[in-house]
Amino acid sequence: MSAHEQMRAMLDQLMGTTRNGETDKHGVKFYDDTVCKSFLLQCCPHEILSSTRMDLGECPKIHDLALRADFELASKAKDYFYDIDATEHLETFIADCDRRTSAAKQRLAETQEELSAEVTEKANAVHELAEQIGQKLARAEALGEEGMVEESVKLMGEIDELRKKKALAEQEYRNSMPASSYQQQKLRVCEVCSAYLGIHDNDRRLADHFGGKLHLGFITIREKLAELKKNVDKRREERGVIERERGGGRRHYVGGRELDRRARRHRETARERERERDRDRNKERTERDKERTDRDKERTDRDKERSERDKDRSERDKDRNERDKERSERRRSRSRSKAKRDSSREKSRGRDRDRDRDSRRSRSNRSNSRERRRE
Repeated sequence: MSAHEQMRAMLDQLMGTTRNGETDKHGVKFYDDTVCKSFLLQCCPHEILSSTRMDLGECPKIHDLALRADFELASKAKDYFYDIDATEHLETFIADCDRRTSAAKQRLAETQEELSAEVTEKANAVHELAEQIGQKLARAEALGEEGMVEESVKLMGEIDELRKKKALAEQEYRNSMPASSYQQQKLRVCEVCSAYLGIHDNDRRLADHFGGKLHLGFITIREKLAELKKNVDKRREERGVIERERGGGRRHYVGGRELDRRARRHRETARERERERDRDRNKERTERDKERTDRDKERTDRDKERSERDKDRSERDKDRNERDKERSERRRSRSRSKAKRDSSREKSRGRDRDRDRDSRRSRSNRSNSRERRRE
């Protein structure tokens, strides 16, 4: 079960069928004949023994946590006498289990070697001590897991004493019969759950059995039945009085074919409800996928816009760089032109200076020549 389904089941259990404001979504009410009344009282064997060696499969009637929540709320204002229905259901189930236990004992009596009364008594003593050890060991482990260390240690002390007694009982049993017969596995049927227990089973095997889901499930069913049977006669009288006052008379029980048809309808209703849940889950999944797609699309659009802005910025930067380059070229060109003009001007001045100097030198030479001639 996924986390989403677990959350849905928890909400159904807490708030009932109207948790979403829907008053008649499936057309099934907790008081319908199609709903398991034992489940409403949390004692249906189909639920308690699920995933065990004696798994009974799917209950022919409807199990729904939301309907149980509706019943628990409605039962505060009105007595529906569903404990009587549950008692009849559990009585039938336990009677069938007891018949299986008797049949298993009969098979053991036919297949196992016949033992004398004395040996049988000693074997039973070993079995009883082994069962006590297994039960106490399972209880001690459960207390340890709950953090009740002192109680667990106290039980372990009792277990040690029982182990000593069991060792002595096994020795007496071993001495009372031939070695070849002792080596055979002597079995015993568990009175609670009809499972086979061996006289040579170790403490771990017995603790696993007595602390297992199957054995504890049968204990739960038997204890619930014993609790219901205490007041069942009185409760039947009370229901009879109320039904007579309402003019209901005796309750009408339907036959096997009608029960089969109803069970078929129950299964079809359960399948339809499951299909509806699947459709709801698929719808929610589709909506989530659509939202995710929309978010991805928005993210893609934003990325595209960002890319376009980056492209525009890059083009502007490129244009700016080109303008800067052109400006720099023009500046360098102007610098070169100015340098050329300055150089030309400087050359022209140099030539003028040279001409002036030559002219002065020529005049000076002519003057000197005239003076020499006059002398």
